[in-house]
Amino acid sequence: MAQPSLHAVEKKQLSTVSQAAPAGETQLYAADKKIYPRAVSGRFAAWRWTLVIATQLVFYAGAWVTWNGRQAVLFDIVHRKFYIFGLVFWPQDIVYLAVLLIISALSLFLFTAMAGRLWCGYACPQTVYTEIFLWIERLVEGDRIQRMKLDRPGWSARKLALKSAKHALWIAIALWTGYTFVGYFTPIRELGGEIMAALALRGGGPGLGPWETFWMLFYGFATYGNAGWMREQVCLYMCPYARFQSAMFDRDTLIITYDRERGEPRGARPRLADPRARGLGDCVDCSICVQVCPTGIDIRDGLQYQCIGCAACVDGCNQVMDRMGYPRGLIRYSTQNALERRLTLGQTLRRAFRPRVVIYTAILAAVVGAAAAGLWARVPLKVDVIRDRAAISREVEGGRIENVYRLQIMNTAEARRVFEVRAEGLPSLHVAGETRIELEPTASRMVPVRVRVEADAVRAGTHDIAFVVTAVEASDVHVREKTVFIIR
Repeated sequence: MAQPSLHAVEKKQLSTVSQAAPAGETQLYAADKKIYPRAVSGRFAAWRWTLVIATQLVFYAGAWVTWNGRQAVLFDIVHRKFYIFGLVFWPQDIVYLAVLLIISALSLFLFTAMAGRLWCGYACPQTVYTEIFLWIERLVEGDRIQRMKLDRPGWSARKLALKSAKHALWIAIALWTGYTFVGYFTPIRELGGEIMAALALRGGGPGLGPWETFWMLFYGFATYGNAGWMREQVCLYMCPYARFQSAMFDRDTLIITYDRERGEPRGARPRLADPRARGLGDCVDCSICVQVCPTGIDIRDGLQYQCIGCAACVDGCNQVMDRMGYPRGLIRYSTQNALERRLTLGQTLRRAFRPRVVIYTAILAAVVGAAAAGLWARVPLKVDVIRDRAAISREVEGGRIENVYRLQIMNTAEARRVFEVRAEGLPSLHVAGETRIELEPTASRMVPVRVRVEADAVRAGTHDIAFVVTAVEASDVHVREKTVFIIR
């Protein structure tokens, strides 16, 4: 049996908004009730926590890793250098940022077409930090029923102590998160020293800057507010992905589905009773799938935009099926075609590799391959040529014509290097003055260069030439930049 469409479910939900309004009064919005997600264990919960641990290890530990005597990952905006392990990126490398965004978008399209909101359910920062904050909440206040009892009106010393402990832990994690975030833009060890100096009210150093303070507090506040207070509201109302994700689905997309044909009619029954003898389906109407859902929806109503694809309802339902002695999979990852046509797992997976998925995969592989090849062939040297507009062309001693340029030479390697500069493209063309430039690791220098040619060797006009900058110690590191030579 086909499940209700996303539009039909939204229409049904919207129709209930004004039910609580008093007679003669129109209520435009229904008050949201606080959601108390129940703890759940199972295969998908384990996968989710594995990704929580993996992503946070990368985030929190990444800022402390050193590489060649510096922070391995550092986005030094002040000096306009981005360090990622052995790579140093400059503003001229913005093409790699564009490629990264393209890869991210294509990955999102591919994963969504294949299995719905995998990003939202397992790796989105909102999901990750909500899981962490919920774990702390359960650790301090207890599971669902205990938290609901604790939130009843009225205060006591125990309630005040538990709430204070929970929020203290939340704030500590949020502030550490803000500190780590800023530590990717300001060296984290220096940042720690600045914070300690500020807390001790000591001078003698540069001190904690206003922007560093702002972003630490802002990012920490956002983490605390989004994961501790807003939670599902971010997914439902602030995240745009919830609104357009259904346009990226088709009937062969793996999504969290309820097998209505097997589960209905639902109803309670004794544990050992035969549901078919009572005219019932496998669904015992225990509402566990609703209790464990972080957005508080009932997956039995069909596909809904509020579903983040975390599969908590799958784990919860499987636990109930195990206790009742029924087969697992009443709620599972499946497709609309698989449910309607009763396809086997093999048939479902074969249909998953449809043209749009193949096209996404091919384009993504091509872009990733091109980016990897570009990084592999990347020369650790950049040169920009700027003509001196004050002296376009002039005659100097010996009957020579001279043009003046400024070369912006950037040594992107983490080693001191000496570069040799020469010019080519015209007879008798040569660089007058210093031709060897020494640069420190990951440093840049603006070098004035005078280029001369014999006046009688070349006719008047504009001529194409090129500067060739080569590393003395490594001849394979060289850049050729074109420009023009003007003779009047």
